[in-house]
Amino acid sequence: MKTVGVGVIGCGSIGTWHLDRYMRLEEAKVVAACDIDEQALKEVKRRWGIENLYTDYHDLLARDDVEAVSVCLPNYLHAPVTIDALKAGKHVLCEKPPALNANQVEEMFEVAKKTGKKLLIGLTRRFLSITRTARKYVKDDVLGEVYLAKCGYLRQTGIPGMGSWFTTKSMAGSGAVFDIGVHALDTTLWIMNDFKAESVLASTYAKFGPRGKAAGDWGKPVPGGPFDVEDLGVALIKMKSGATVYLEAAWASFSPKTEFYVHLLGDKAGLEYPAMRLITEEAGRITVKSMEYDRREDPYLNEVRHFIVDCILNDGEPVTKPEEMISLQKILDAVLESAEKGKEVKVS
Repeated sequence: MKTVGVGVIGCGSIGTWHLDRYMRLEEAKVVAACDIDEQALKEVKRRWGIENLYTDYHDLLARDDVEAVSVCLPNYLHAPVTIDALKAGKHVLCEKPPALNANQVEEMFEVAKKTGKKLLIGLTRRFLSITRTARKYVKDDVLGEVYLAKCGYLRQTGIPGMGSWFTTKSMAGSGAVFDIGVHALDTTLWIMNDFKAESVLASTYAKFGPRGKAAGDWGKPVPGGPFDVEDLGVALIKMKSGATVYLEAAWASFSPKTEFYVHLLGDKAGLEYPAMRLITEEAGRITVKSMEYDRREDPYLNEVRHFIVDCILNDGEPVTKPEEMISLQKILDAVLESAEKGKEVKVS
């Protein structure tokens, strides 16, 4: 059986998730890892026995036995490191958000096309049966015309890496909107199969982070570090199709519960995700039906399997298409622009 040599660039929290899943995949062989934190590299060696460890990712990219890499770095490094890896002849799985702005995303996919290498963006909810099932209901016209979508990812508490790159705008680009809002928005637009937006009206707030409240257990906090991003963002997105999408994302809030949700309203039926209830009409009465799906999946394992097996070994196309990723980032950019300007903005 053919295997693909893999390198992981960035061995923080999400990088270790990638390492763990590659180790479970028989078609992948992790041959190298990289991080600027030598203690993190020691932990990688201890847990997985990886010997080829680097503090400079260029050294990892120079290895001929590395055919594919995961880029698990702060957001501001997504574009430059991905581009360097593609130019070095490597296939790339880059963590979300794709980059800091749509121009960077366009350049990433242009380089992927020129080099003939695969570029997958790590939007893990696409790799769940629950999401694929909801998408099929829309594609099969069960809902009819989907004209309103409400989605969100709300935490009661959970600001990652307080004072670190997570909460520093120059490195993260954004707070909750880029970090978790991207999941809610991408999941919704992918289920709808509708990524072209016309305009955005948005607001962002920082009510917890500046006071040092609601720190989560993700990332490495830096005491006394900056907090110049939002901890909550909300947006009303008008799609070119005529549909309207409402998005909310919060690292911290006095919400009734922590939840991830997508609610779709069509002219034939409605859909509630992840409860997977179909709201429809039978004999003139509103009925609610449960939808069946596989509940035993590991989305991260499915993601690396898609990357290694479907995309590289079988030369298939990544499920995150260039036009979708560019449009997704354009909407995220417009959310920040609208919030900053305090008015509705067009999505360029």
